[in-house]
Amino acid sequence: MSVQSHTAPAAEAARPRTAAGRAKLERRLRLAAPLIVLVALCLLLGLANPNFLSTGNFVRVATAASIPLVLTLGATFIILLGSIDLSIEGMMAVAAIVLTLLVANDSGGGFDIGLAAVPVAIAAGTAMGLFNGALHVGLRIPSFMATIGSWFIGLGTATILLGGGSVRILDPDIRALALTRLAGMPLSVWIALAALGVAWVIQTQTRFGRHVYAIGGGEDLAALSGVPIRRTKVIAFALAGTFYGLASVLAAAQLGLANAEIGTGRLFTTITAVVVGGTSLMGGQGGVLNALIGVLIVAVLANGMVLLGIPPYLQQAAQGLMIIVAVALSLDRSQLRIVK
Repeated sequence: MSVQSHTAPAAEAARPRTAAGRAKLERRLRLAAPLIVLVALCLLLGLANPNFLSTGNFVRVATAASIPLVLTLGATFIILLGSIDLSIEGMMAVAAIVLTLLVANDSGGGFDIGLAAVPVAIAAGTAMGLFNGALHVGLRIPSFMATIGSWFIGLGTATILLGGGSVRILDPDIRALALTRLAGMPLSVWIALAALGVAWVIQTQTRFGRHVYAIGGGEDLAALSGVPIRRTKVIAFALAGTFYGLASVLAAAQLGLANAEIGTGRLFTTITAVVVGGTSLMGGQGGVLNALIGVLIVAVLANGMVLLGIPPYLQQAAQGLMIIVAVALSLDRSQLRIVK
């Protein structure tokens, strides 16, 4: 009897510790899953096609990932809040057209101010992001509805500015942002990495970054803790617009033109990369390094499927499946009382 009385409490005490350890291990695996997937994907594609691991293909993957990375940095801050931004394509159209009309182009007009047009185009993206934040916070409109409105406003404005056509960029300095190579990589790749560094500093080393996580972790609790909810949200949307503006500049420089459709297809890729990288759609979990991993997974998968000769429609199906699996793995459904 005495042995049983001592053994039972010991076993009961061990069970909570075992459960806690299992939960901790599961959480670590969930956080490491995107990186594991990226490494495994690279190994499998390398075995399937040796050309995948060549230096030239590495440069192609990095180039393809540069613009999506900058877009994903902006979207990450919004999703960390627990919000969503669907205006990416409209904002890209406006910012790219602002850039194109301010440099030498084939439209017969323009101010031809050269590289000085870059900060103006980025500022246009920031202004539209600020508009999104003001709509969402000031009028208490759900973020997805406010940004859908901005998406169509941006596309409509871009169409009006160019009359539905395209304008080619003739300025060599703007084109050099995409064509110039530094250490074997296009300049756009280095610009994207610099943007990643800036975003990482903002996320980890500033009060604003801590406030974003606090709001995403629980807005009510953050408000009780003195976090300026409204101001943080507006700044986050403006910051996202800044990154979208920079991505627009790189896209226009890469294509050598601008039109209302320059951002077409970017929204799905951006949201996919954010989620696949491990940033939770519920907010408060993830970050810009996750965004880098997510973008690389999407870029590597797309590149590998091209090398393997997989048809484009199957590539889209694979991306759709990937985002479903990523969301399923990233959510802790045991803590979800309601699924909407």
